[in-house]
Amino acid sequence: MANTMENLDSRLRGNDTAVTHKYVPFFGCMITVKYPQFEAAVRKTAPPLGIEFVDVKGFTCCPDPIFFKASDKMRWLTIAARNLCLVEDLGLDIVTVCSGCTATLLEARHLLENEELRAKVNDRLKAIDRQYRGTAKVRHLCTVIRDDIGMDKVKESVKNPLEGLRVAIHYGCHLLKPSQVMKVDDPNHPTILEHLVEAVGAEPIEHNEKLLCCGKACMHDEMPKEMVRDIVQSILSMEVDCMGLICPTCFDEYDLGQMLLSRKYNKTFNLPVIYYFQLLGLAQGLSPHDVGLYRHKIKTDKILEKLGVAV
Repeated sequence: MANTMENLDSRLRGNDTAVTHKYVPFFGCMITVKYPQFEAAVRKTAPPLGIEFVDVKGFTCCPDPIFFKASDKMRWLTIAARNLCLVEDLGLDIVTVCSGCTATLLEARHLLENEELRAKVNDRLKAIDRQYRGTAKVRHLCTVIRDDIGMDKVKESVKNPLEGLRVAIHYGCHLLKPSQVMKVDDPNHPTILEHLVEAVGAEPIEHNEKLLCCGKACMHDEMPKEMVRDIVQSILSMEVDCMGLICPTCFDEYDLGQMLLSRKYNKTFNLPVIYYFQLLGLAQGLSPHDVGLYRHKIKTDKILEKLGVAV
């Protein structure tokens, strides 16, 4: 028994003071396929925080919380339940790093508290010999860091503080709402991203449109571009160095979207957009290449020059 406890202790502790927290990562499809630099940044910055990922095979798209859900809600719910099933026997929480994935999996879990609906979904899951039991929790990695790891641990992991970097915080919509399901932060006055940015030594800047949707879900040709333009202009009026966010869909709208805006309005839009865990990686001593900044459409050279980091 003593040897068993010692072995367990050695797996949980990297050293005498660092406890390893284990989670099952859910990267979804957009990050895995389109923005692998985000996954790389998350995987590389997690170990210094005492986070260990236990990967599970078989995950699919969450699926999409907007268009897929609108087209066939029962199929959307069944696929989400199947993803959740894959983790239930491990006794670990699922952590997501995409706001859309977080929204889908948390809403599905919330809806499946209804016994009648759960029975219908499980009847469908019988075809693949699965049953949803509702035992796996879903959490965004940002809340894991805040609630389990602590901001002090983030600060301890920092080797190169991002001092002087002014980061405009942008939340988007899926991370916070509906608040009774997401339970991430105050939907009207959130602070979690500000605290995470402060922990890496940068200065979080609040702009007027920080809670506005990026426009991705709007079924209109021009409205998303106008929303992106309004948000980018709001940020540029604050004299910041970059936009900091946590949602890959928002990143898509602002990084590629600025190039489209430049063509449409014959005006240069060049606000760098950086995923939070890329900022964390730079602060932990990773190179710009390590965190994939070279993959961005809007280049980050001026930011790196300001930080004294070789491009």
